[in-house]
Amino acid sequence: MSVVTEDSAVVIRPRRATWVSVVLAACLLVAFVVVALLLRSSNTGVIFEVSDQIAMVGVGIVLAGGALLFATPRVRADARGIEVRNVILLKRRFDWLDVLAVSFPDGASFARLELPEDEYLGVLAIQAVDREHAVEAVRALRRLHKQAWAGQP
Repeated sequence: MSVVTEDSAVVIRPRRATWVSVVLAACLLVAFVVVALLLRSSNTGVIFEVSDQIAMVGVGIVLAGGALLFATPRVRADARGIEVRNVILLKRRFDWLDVLAVSFPDGASFARLELPEDEYLGVLAIQAVDREHAVEAVRALRRLHKQAWAGQP
């Protein structure tokens, strides 16, 4: 996970999930291209055309793109609030005063934001498999959260 400070903002991205998704996407794409190339030379009794080969590569591209979605989680936080982007590429922004806590429950795979009315939002950019980087990221977010709440009556 990368914890980068840019213009007093903290940007957090997962490390291992990014590497795994890139390797998986590359493997999927290579496998489907190889299958597409070997498709016409197979002697199965079925006649495969160029369009079948193109479709096979297309399926590989779609699956590789799906695997790459796991490289997209990101958190951007500053003194005013936090923006969370998980796998689906939808961003959610919260003011720090709308966040009750930044937690990482025992046994959880990723951190979460505790919200009012017993709700929470998973933060997929901070994952347990990133170990020390996850600890640094949670501490950085908790520091920003604490600073925002410090000025409140």
